[in-house]
Amino acid sequence: MATQADRITAPAPSWGWFLQAITGLALVVLLAVHMVAQHFVAAHGLRDYAEVVAYLRNPLVTAIELLFLVTVTTHALLGVRAIVFDFGLSDPAEKRVTWALWGVGVLTVGYGVWLTWTIIR
Repeated sequence: MATQADRITAPAPSWGWFLQAITGLALVVLLAVHMVAQHFVAAHGLRDYAEVVAYLRNPLVTAIELLFLVTVTTHALLGVRAIVFDFGLSDPAEKRVTWALWGVGVLTVGYGVWLTWTIIR
């Protein structure tokens, strides 16, 4: 019978760490774009509501900001997933955690898209 020690010494390869590394690199670029466009070029370092609406009505800006949202959400939830998996869950429990985090991610991004849509229409 396999013990917990056997499981720790022979982990299965995971796509999560690779995707988190990719999203981490993307965050460096997207965060820089967001900070410059939203804060550094705005008067007094912050746009008011009317300026945000005008800014987000540019389709390229909307696409970049939504990509930023998807990237942040993915990166954060993969981090939560890695931390939870460090507790040594069973395979079925890991699958449930993964699906639950997918649900949280879909709801988060869905809310962000809806909120963006209500602002720019």
